[in-house]
Amino acid sequence: MFSRTRRKLRALVETWALPQRCVFCGAARPHDGICAGCRNDLPGRGVPRCPVCANLTTAAQVCGECLSHPPRFSRTGVAASYRFPVDSAILRLKYASDLAVAEPLAALLAERMAHEPRPDLVVPMPMAPSRLRERGFNQALEIARGLSGRLNLGLATDVCHRARHTPPQASLPWDQRRPNIRGAFACGKDLTGKRVAVVDDVLTTGATLDELAAILLRAGAAEVVGWIVARAEKP
Repeated sequence: MFSRTRRKLRALVETWALPQRCVFCGAARPHDGICAGCRNDLPGRGVPRCPVCANLTTAAQVCGECLSHPPRFSRTGVAASYRFPVDSAILRLKYASDLAVAEPLAALLAERMAHEPRPDLVVPMPMAPSRLRERGFNQALEIARGLSGRLNLGLATDVCHRARHTPPQASLPWDQRRPNIRGAFACGKDLTGKRVAVVDDVLTTGATLDELAAILLRAGAAEVVGWIVARAEKP
């Protein structure tokens, strides 16, 4: 608890007491933590993507994989590609406890999703309790807080949870990620008719989002969409 409080205090000091700098290049006094130059040059920003899985396409059409094997989530919006400097910023947030990075990433995602259909609930991707104790915070929740505040959306932190611990998806080959995450989530809320946006930092194979979407739909959700900061494009 002390460690978590210390991290949050440090983030507040860095955000308010010190001159704000661009999260990517360090330029002083950026808008929402990202300078205009970096914002315009972010990899994958505004490029054509599959509207379902957000992988790169030539004409923003549904990709062949989503046509042949439709996921349980209906759409995905991403702010950028998971390449430098976005990947470095996300790694700083997750593994260096640099919580000051969360707000600029939330602003970037909010800008991308501002004109999308409004969901009834914003749900951060749940983290396993053991990993939450180890890290001290859930980066998806930190991003979701900033995003929901900017877009005036309801943030639901108690809708679902991790039912079992699994090895980190990033540590596994792509073909092992779907079996690894199967059965990892549980939902005890009635979501009948609700449109849910799941917020996360990175989308790679989509297996985690798909598994959570299945649980949310089973709880009655009318639709599940993914709102993701960065997409690791498939080769």
